Parts: sequence; structure tokens; C-alpha cells
Amino acid sequence: MVAQVAETAMAREIAEIPAGAARLLQKRTEFQNIAEKIRARRPRVVAVCGRGSSGHVGVYLRYLFETQLRLLVSSAAPSVVTAYRRPPDMSDALFVLISQSGRSPDLVMATQGARSAGALTLAVVNDVTSPAAATADFVLPIEAGPEKAVAATKTVALSMVAIALLAAALTQDTELEKALERLPDRLQKALTCDWSSWGNCVGDTRAAFVAARGYGLGTAREIALKVTETLQVPALGFSAAELRHGPRAAIKPETPVLVLRQADECAPTVDDLVKDLLDAGETVFVAGGPTSTLPWIGDDHPLTDPITMLVPAYRAIEAAARRRGLDPDHPEHLTKVTRTL
Repeated sequence: MVAQVAETAMAREIAEIPAGAARLLQKRTEFQNIAEKIRARRPRVVAVCGRGSSGHVGVYLRYLFETQLRLLVSSAAPSVVTAYRRPPDMSDALFVLISQSGRSPDLVMATQGARSAGALTLAVVNDVTSPAAATADFVLPIEAGPEKAVAATKTVALSMVAIALLAAALTQDTELEKALERLPDRLQKALTCDWSSWGNCVGDTRAAFVAARGYGLGTAREIALKVTETLQVPALGFSAAELRHGPRAAIKPETPVLVLRQADECAPTVDDLVKDLLDAGETVFVAGGPTSTLPWIGDDHPLTDPITMLVPAYRAIEAAARRRGLDPDHPEHLTKVTRTL
């Protein structure tokens, strides 16, 4: 199916996600080569470095690598290298930098520090000519093409696709490989899913929540960030389990909750959260599963559905921004490359 005519750079870039995923599938030999080099080093731990949207891709990587490869994954803190100048011993570690631009000085320095400390370093970047790419041992290009909108969309989704392809190459999981083959078509179909009921609700509220669990947590946090930076509405992404603890006190009918559900072992606890919220009279939107209240294309592999769910959420946020008179391509106080140390 053909998506609606794009009106902004953000909308055009969202519409480019399916074709970008198809391009990455043609590069599986490169993923296999990198996987072989990683296996040869036999890392015992993985450190992931990325900020903002890239950090959410890192959350997705954590669940894939810990469940599929049984490798302990930790989030790296760049300030340990850039400010405190106390890089830890990273021998036997795989250090994965995730950055769309590959130009943030702190991320580049963190990669340099990790490599000097003995880590095998991998840069997942869109710009293969960037300083981060030049610093790392290996580069995994996501090949998203230029991204004009400041708020990243296609680079985030394609970074997740690249991580899933690398996981499939490392595990040689045939079911995951088949799901990835289906992914471009599912991403295209997801462009037709209209989540404007949620987008309009979020655009008109003062705060919002997004919840998921397991493989979907990175997606939940990413959607919450896009709501915050594009709609100027404070939003938080939580684990469905964590939301039932302290944060539950802040949920009221005027603070809508978007719940993402993939068909895996976490689904029952997500369903329980939805039931509890509905019983309490809260405003809940559900994506995925038999009780989905938002248009959905049907469940597929639980490792790839969280990527697909980004598409209708991004589209709803872009449309809600335009409806509110905001420019989704240039959110206030946001730049494409954030130069922090």
C-alpha cells in the first residue's frame, strides 16, 4: 500500500523506513563478516554507548543480546572517560557506539577510551565518514540516507533493524531471519495504521506515558522522547512492570497511556497493566495483541514488532504537531548534532 503524501521532512523520512529496511537486508554478508569477528573475540560483556534516541536503540540491543546471546549488557557512561577520565578495564568487552551522526565529541572520546582500554569497538552509524566511524574497529552502516528533520525517525528505526540483523547473524536464528525478511513489507503496511486518536489526545494533554516491556521498552522510551521534543508535552516511557510501582500514582484520566504489546513471555504482565488501568478509568491506548484499541497489522515476531510499532507512532506525532501549529522538522532548542563532553 502507498502511504499518504508527505508534507514535512519528518513525514517523508518516516515513509522511507520500509525501503531502508529492504536495503539493509541486502547487506547481510557485511553483517555476517562483523558477526564472525565478534565471535572470534569471544566477548564476555557488552557496553552500549548512545544518547537520546540512540540510547533507546541501545535498550533494544540489550534485550536482544541478553536473551539471544546470553551476554551481559551495560550502558556506558561517557562522562567516566570525558569528565572523570577513569576508563574501566574493557578487555573481553564489546563496545557498541550507536549514533546517527557519529559526531558528538563525548561519544567519540568514549569510543576511543574503550578501544584503548582493550574493548572490541563497533560503531552503528548513518555517516560512515564520521569521527566515530573512524575511531571504531568495525562500522555497521545503517544507510538511511540524509535525514533533514531534526527529530530522528528513520535513523532510529533502521538502527534497530541493523541491530536485529546483527543478532540474527550472531545467533543464526532462522526464525528471526525469516521475520526480518518480512519486515520491509510489514513496515510499509504499518504506514497505513492511523494512530491519530492517540496522537491528538497526547497533543492536547499536559503529560503522557508510554509503557512496554522487554523487547518493546526501547521503543516505548523512544516514542515518549518524540512526544516530548516534537509536541512539547512531557512524556515518560516505562517498563510495564515498573509503571505499576511508584509512577502509577501520577497516572490520571487526563494523562493518557500508550501501551505497546508484543506476543511473547511479557504479554501477560502487559495485559494485566492494561486491565488495571482500564478498571481504574484511565485513558489507555493499546497497540498489539487481541485487545488492541489502535489499528494494527497483526502480531508477528516479538523481536521485530517493536520496530514496526515506531512507524504509526511517529506518523501520529508528526500529524499532531502540524495540527497544533508546531514545526515537526525543527523542534525548539533541538539540533541535529548535540556536541556534549
